[in-house]
Amino acid sequence: MVKAATIDYIMDDPREAARLEAKVDPEAWVQKYMARHIAPGMEVLSVGCGPGVILGAICALHPSVRGTGIDISPDRVTEAIRRNRDNPRTRFVCGDAHAMQFPAESFDLVYCRMLLQYLQKKERAVAELVRVCRPGGTVLLQDLDGQLLWHYPEDPALQRAVEKGVAALGDTGFDPFVGRKLFWLARKAGLENLRVQVECYHLIAGKITPDVLKQWELKLEIARPQMTRIFGDEGEAKEYSRRFLEYLNRPDTLTYSTVFTVTGEKPF
Repeated sequence: MVKAATIDYIMDDPREAARLEAKVDPEAWVQKYMARHIAPGMEVLSVGCGPGVILGAICALHPSVRGTGIDISPDRVTEAIRRNRDNPRTRFVCGDAHAMQFPAESFDLVYCRMLLQYLQKKERAVAELVRVCRPGGTVLLQDLDGQLLWHYPEDPALQRAVEKGVAALGDTGFDPFVGRKLFWLARKAGLENLRVQVECYHLIAGKITPDVLKQWELKLEIARPQMTRIFGDEGEAKEYSRRFLEYLNRPDTLTYSTVFTVTGEKPF
């Protein structure tokens, strides 16, 4: 519920990077979403690659697959290089997804995961992903819809806090409902043979489990400076955090979001 009020501060906090990494199993994600698209000798591009753990898992599928990762954060690129230093088939560079430095038609498979929600010019970014993909190649887009903004029964005060946070971040380009837009973005960029998957992502039904509660306690701690700026008072920010955790601990509440995955082919 408070996630929309945290983006600028959270993205550069190393604790958040570690928290997000702990939530994904790279090998399982690759098997579920990417393995079917991988062939020997492929060049793969990860846009918004973070610490490069998923790209490393993709390259492990076949000894001739080579991977390139691009991220706007120099710190994340440095960490990706460190994590993959024993794999000469990976490289990582710093750059902007809106205007990448790669020549057109450089990669067989291009993907981005949980990136478009943060970008102000989403159409331009998807067009860039398609530009650097080779004809006949595959582009995969994956992002969230709902972003923990959906709950029942609703707490009116918390819902007002969500709306205030979303409104404050609207000018940055943050979009908690970008998932449902991926199909349209892919079509507009010229991709064909589109395939859409929609699945539950976050789901807390009833009392939150201790491990997920710890993730949320850390998340709200990281987010507090940004929440304080949005709400104008640290005490109010702390109160919303307390009420949110209390809400998740109730046995009668449900919180969820969905994840959209859209794959398409670049025409010849």
